Amino acid sequence: MASGGGGVGGVAVHKVLNNNVVVSIDESGQERVLMGRGLGFQLKSGDTLDDTKVEKTFVLDQGSEAEHARQLLTDVPYPVIEAVTRAVDEAERTLGRSLGRRLPLAVIDHVQYVLERLQKGIRIPSTSMPELRVLHPQEFAAAAAMATSISAQLGTELPREEAVFLTMHLLNATRDEPNGTAALLFRRLQHVVGTVEEGLGVHLDTGSADYARFILHIQFLLQRLVAKSMLRGSDTSFFEFAKRSYPRSYAIAEDVKSYVSAATGSELTDEELLYVIVHVERLANQVAADATPSGAPDAPGEPG
Repeated sequence: MASGGGGVGGVAVHKVLNNNVVVSIDESGQERVLMGRGLGFQLKSGDTLDDTKVEKTFVLDQGSEAEHARQLLTDVPYPVIEAVTRAVDEAERTLGRSLGRRLPLAVIDHVQYVLERLQKGIRIPSTSMPELRVLHPQEFAAAAAMATSISAQLGTELPREEAVFLTMHLLNATRDEPNGTAALLFRRLQHVVGTVEEGLGVHLDTGSADYARFILHIQFLLQRLVAKSMLRGSDTSFFEFAKRSYPRSYAIAEDVKSYVSAATGSELTDEELLYVIVHVERLANQVAADATPSGAPDAPGEPG
């Protein structure tokens, strides 16, 4: 499904979906959904529409996806469609690239679902996923702006966690990966973070530099696993040193290794495990420093 602006002069109406949405067939036989306030009012099949009222055009793919799109654009109130398409346009300008053919429909579907749940007093539990801010600050900022824009246009405050869901939509729209790949990566990354937090007995400071470095390292580690390009080295002396010197961080790293093995079927090399130990030890030192009262001796130094 592709989208664009108006300007389709002399187009005949094929089908009226509602007062704001009509279907036409172009010269190549391609089905187009045209949208605009009052665009389909009192029109019927074969009439010529007023192209000055066309605000958005969607080119439908063939098959069940097209039927789903028609049904969605028929059922969803036009203010929601208008708010979402404007927000997507803003995000494309902000990010400086096309967000693909399917994103507007996916977001329309998602936002309408959220609005229906809010009207029923139902709020779906979510997580803040601070990792997104670290790994994809541009997409997260664009998604937060989308949520704010949609809320303002509809006069309904969307839950704060909508920035997370919209970021996932943006990531899947802008990456040449199967749908859900970004979500799978983040679920695994979050599980690793949870493993470390459980081992240290704390909630990590998501705004710290050490946390950001740790998140970036785990992201690249998981990507290396997929690419089968894990770090390998012949010198095991520092690994043995870290294993002896930082037993708690080593134990946590072993728990991470066990999770990764169960989730991906791949075993972390000692070189990969070493860097996990180092990052966990840095986080442990940060936790200790944060817990040290002012004027008390500093926490032990971190590994290099």
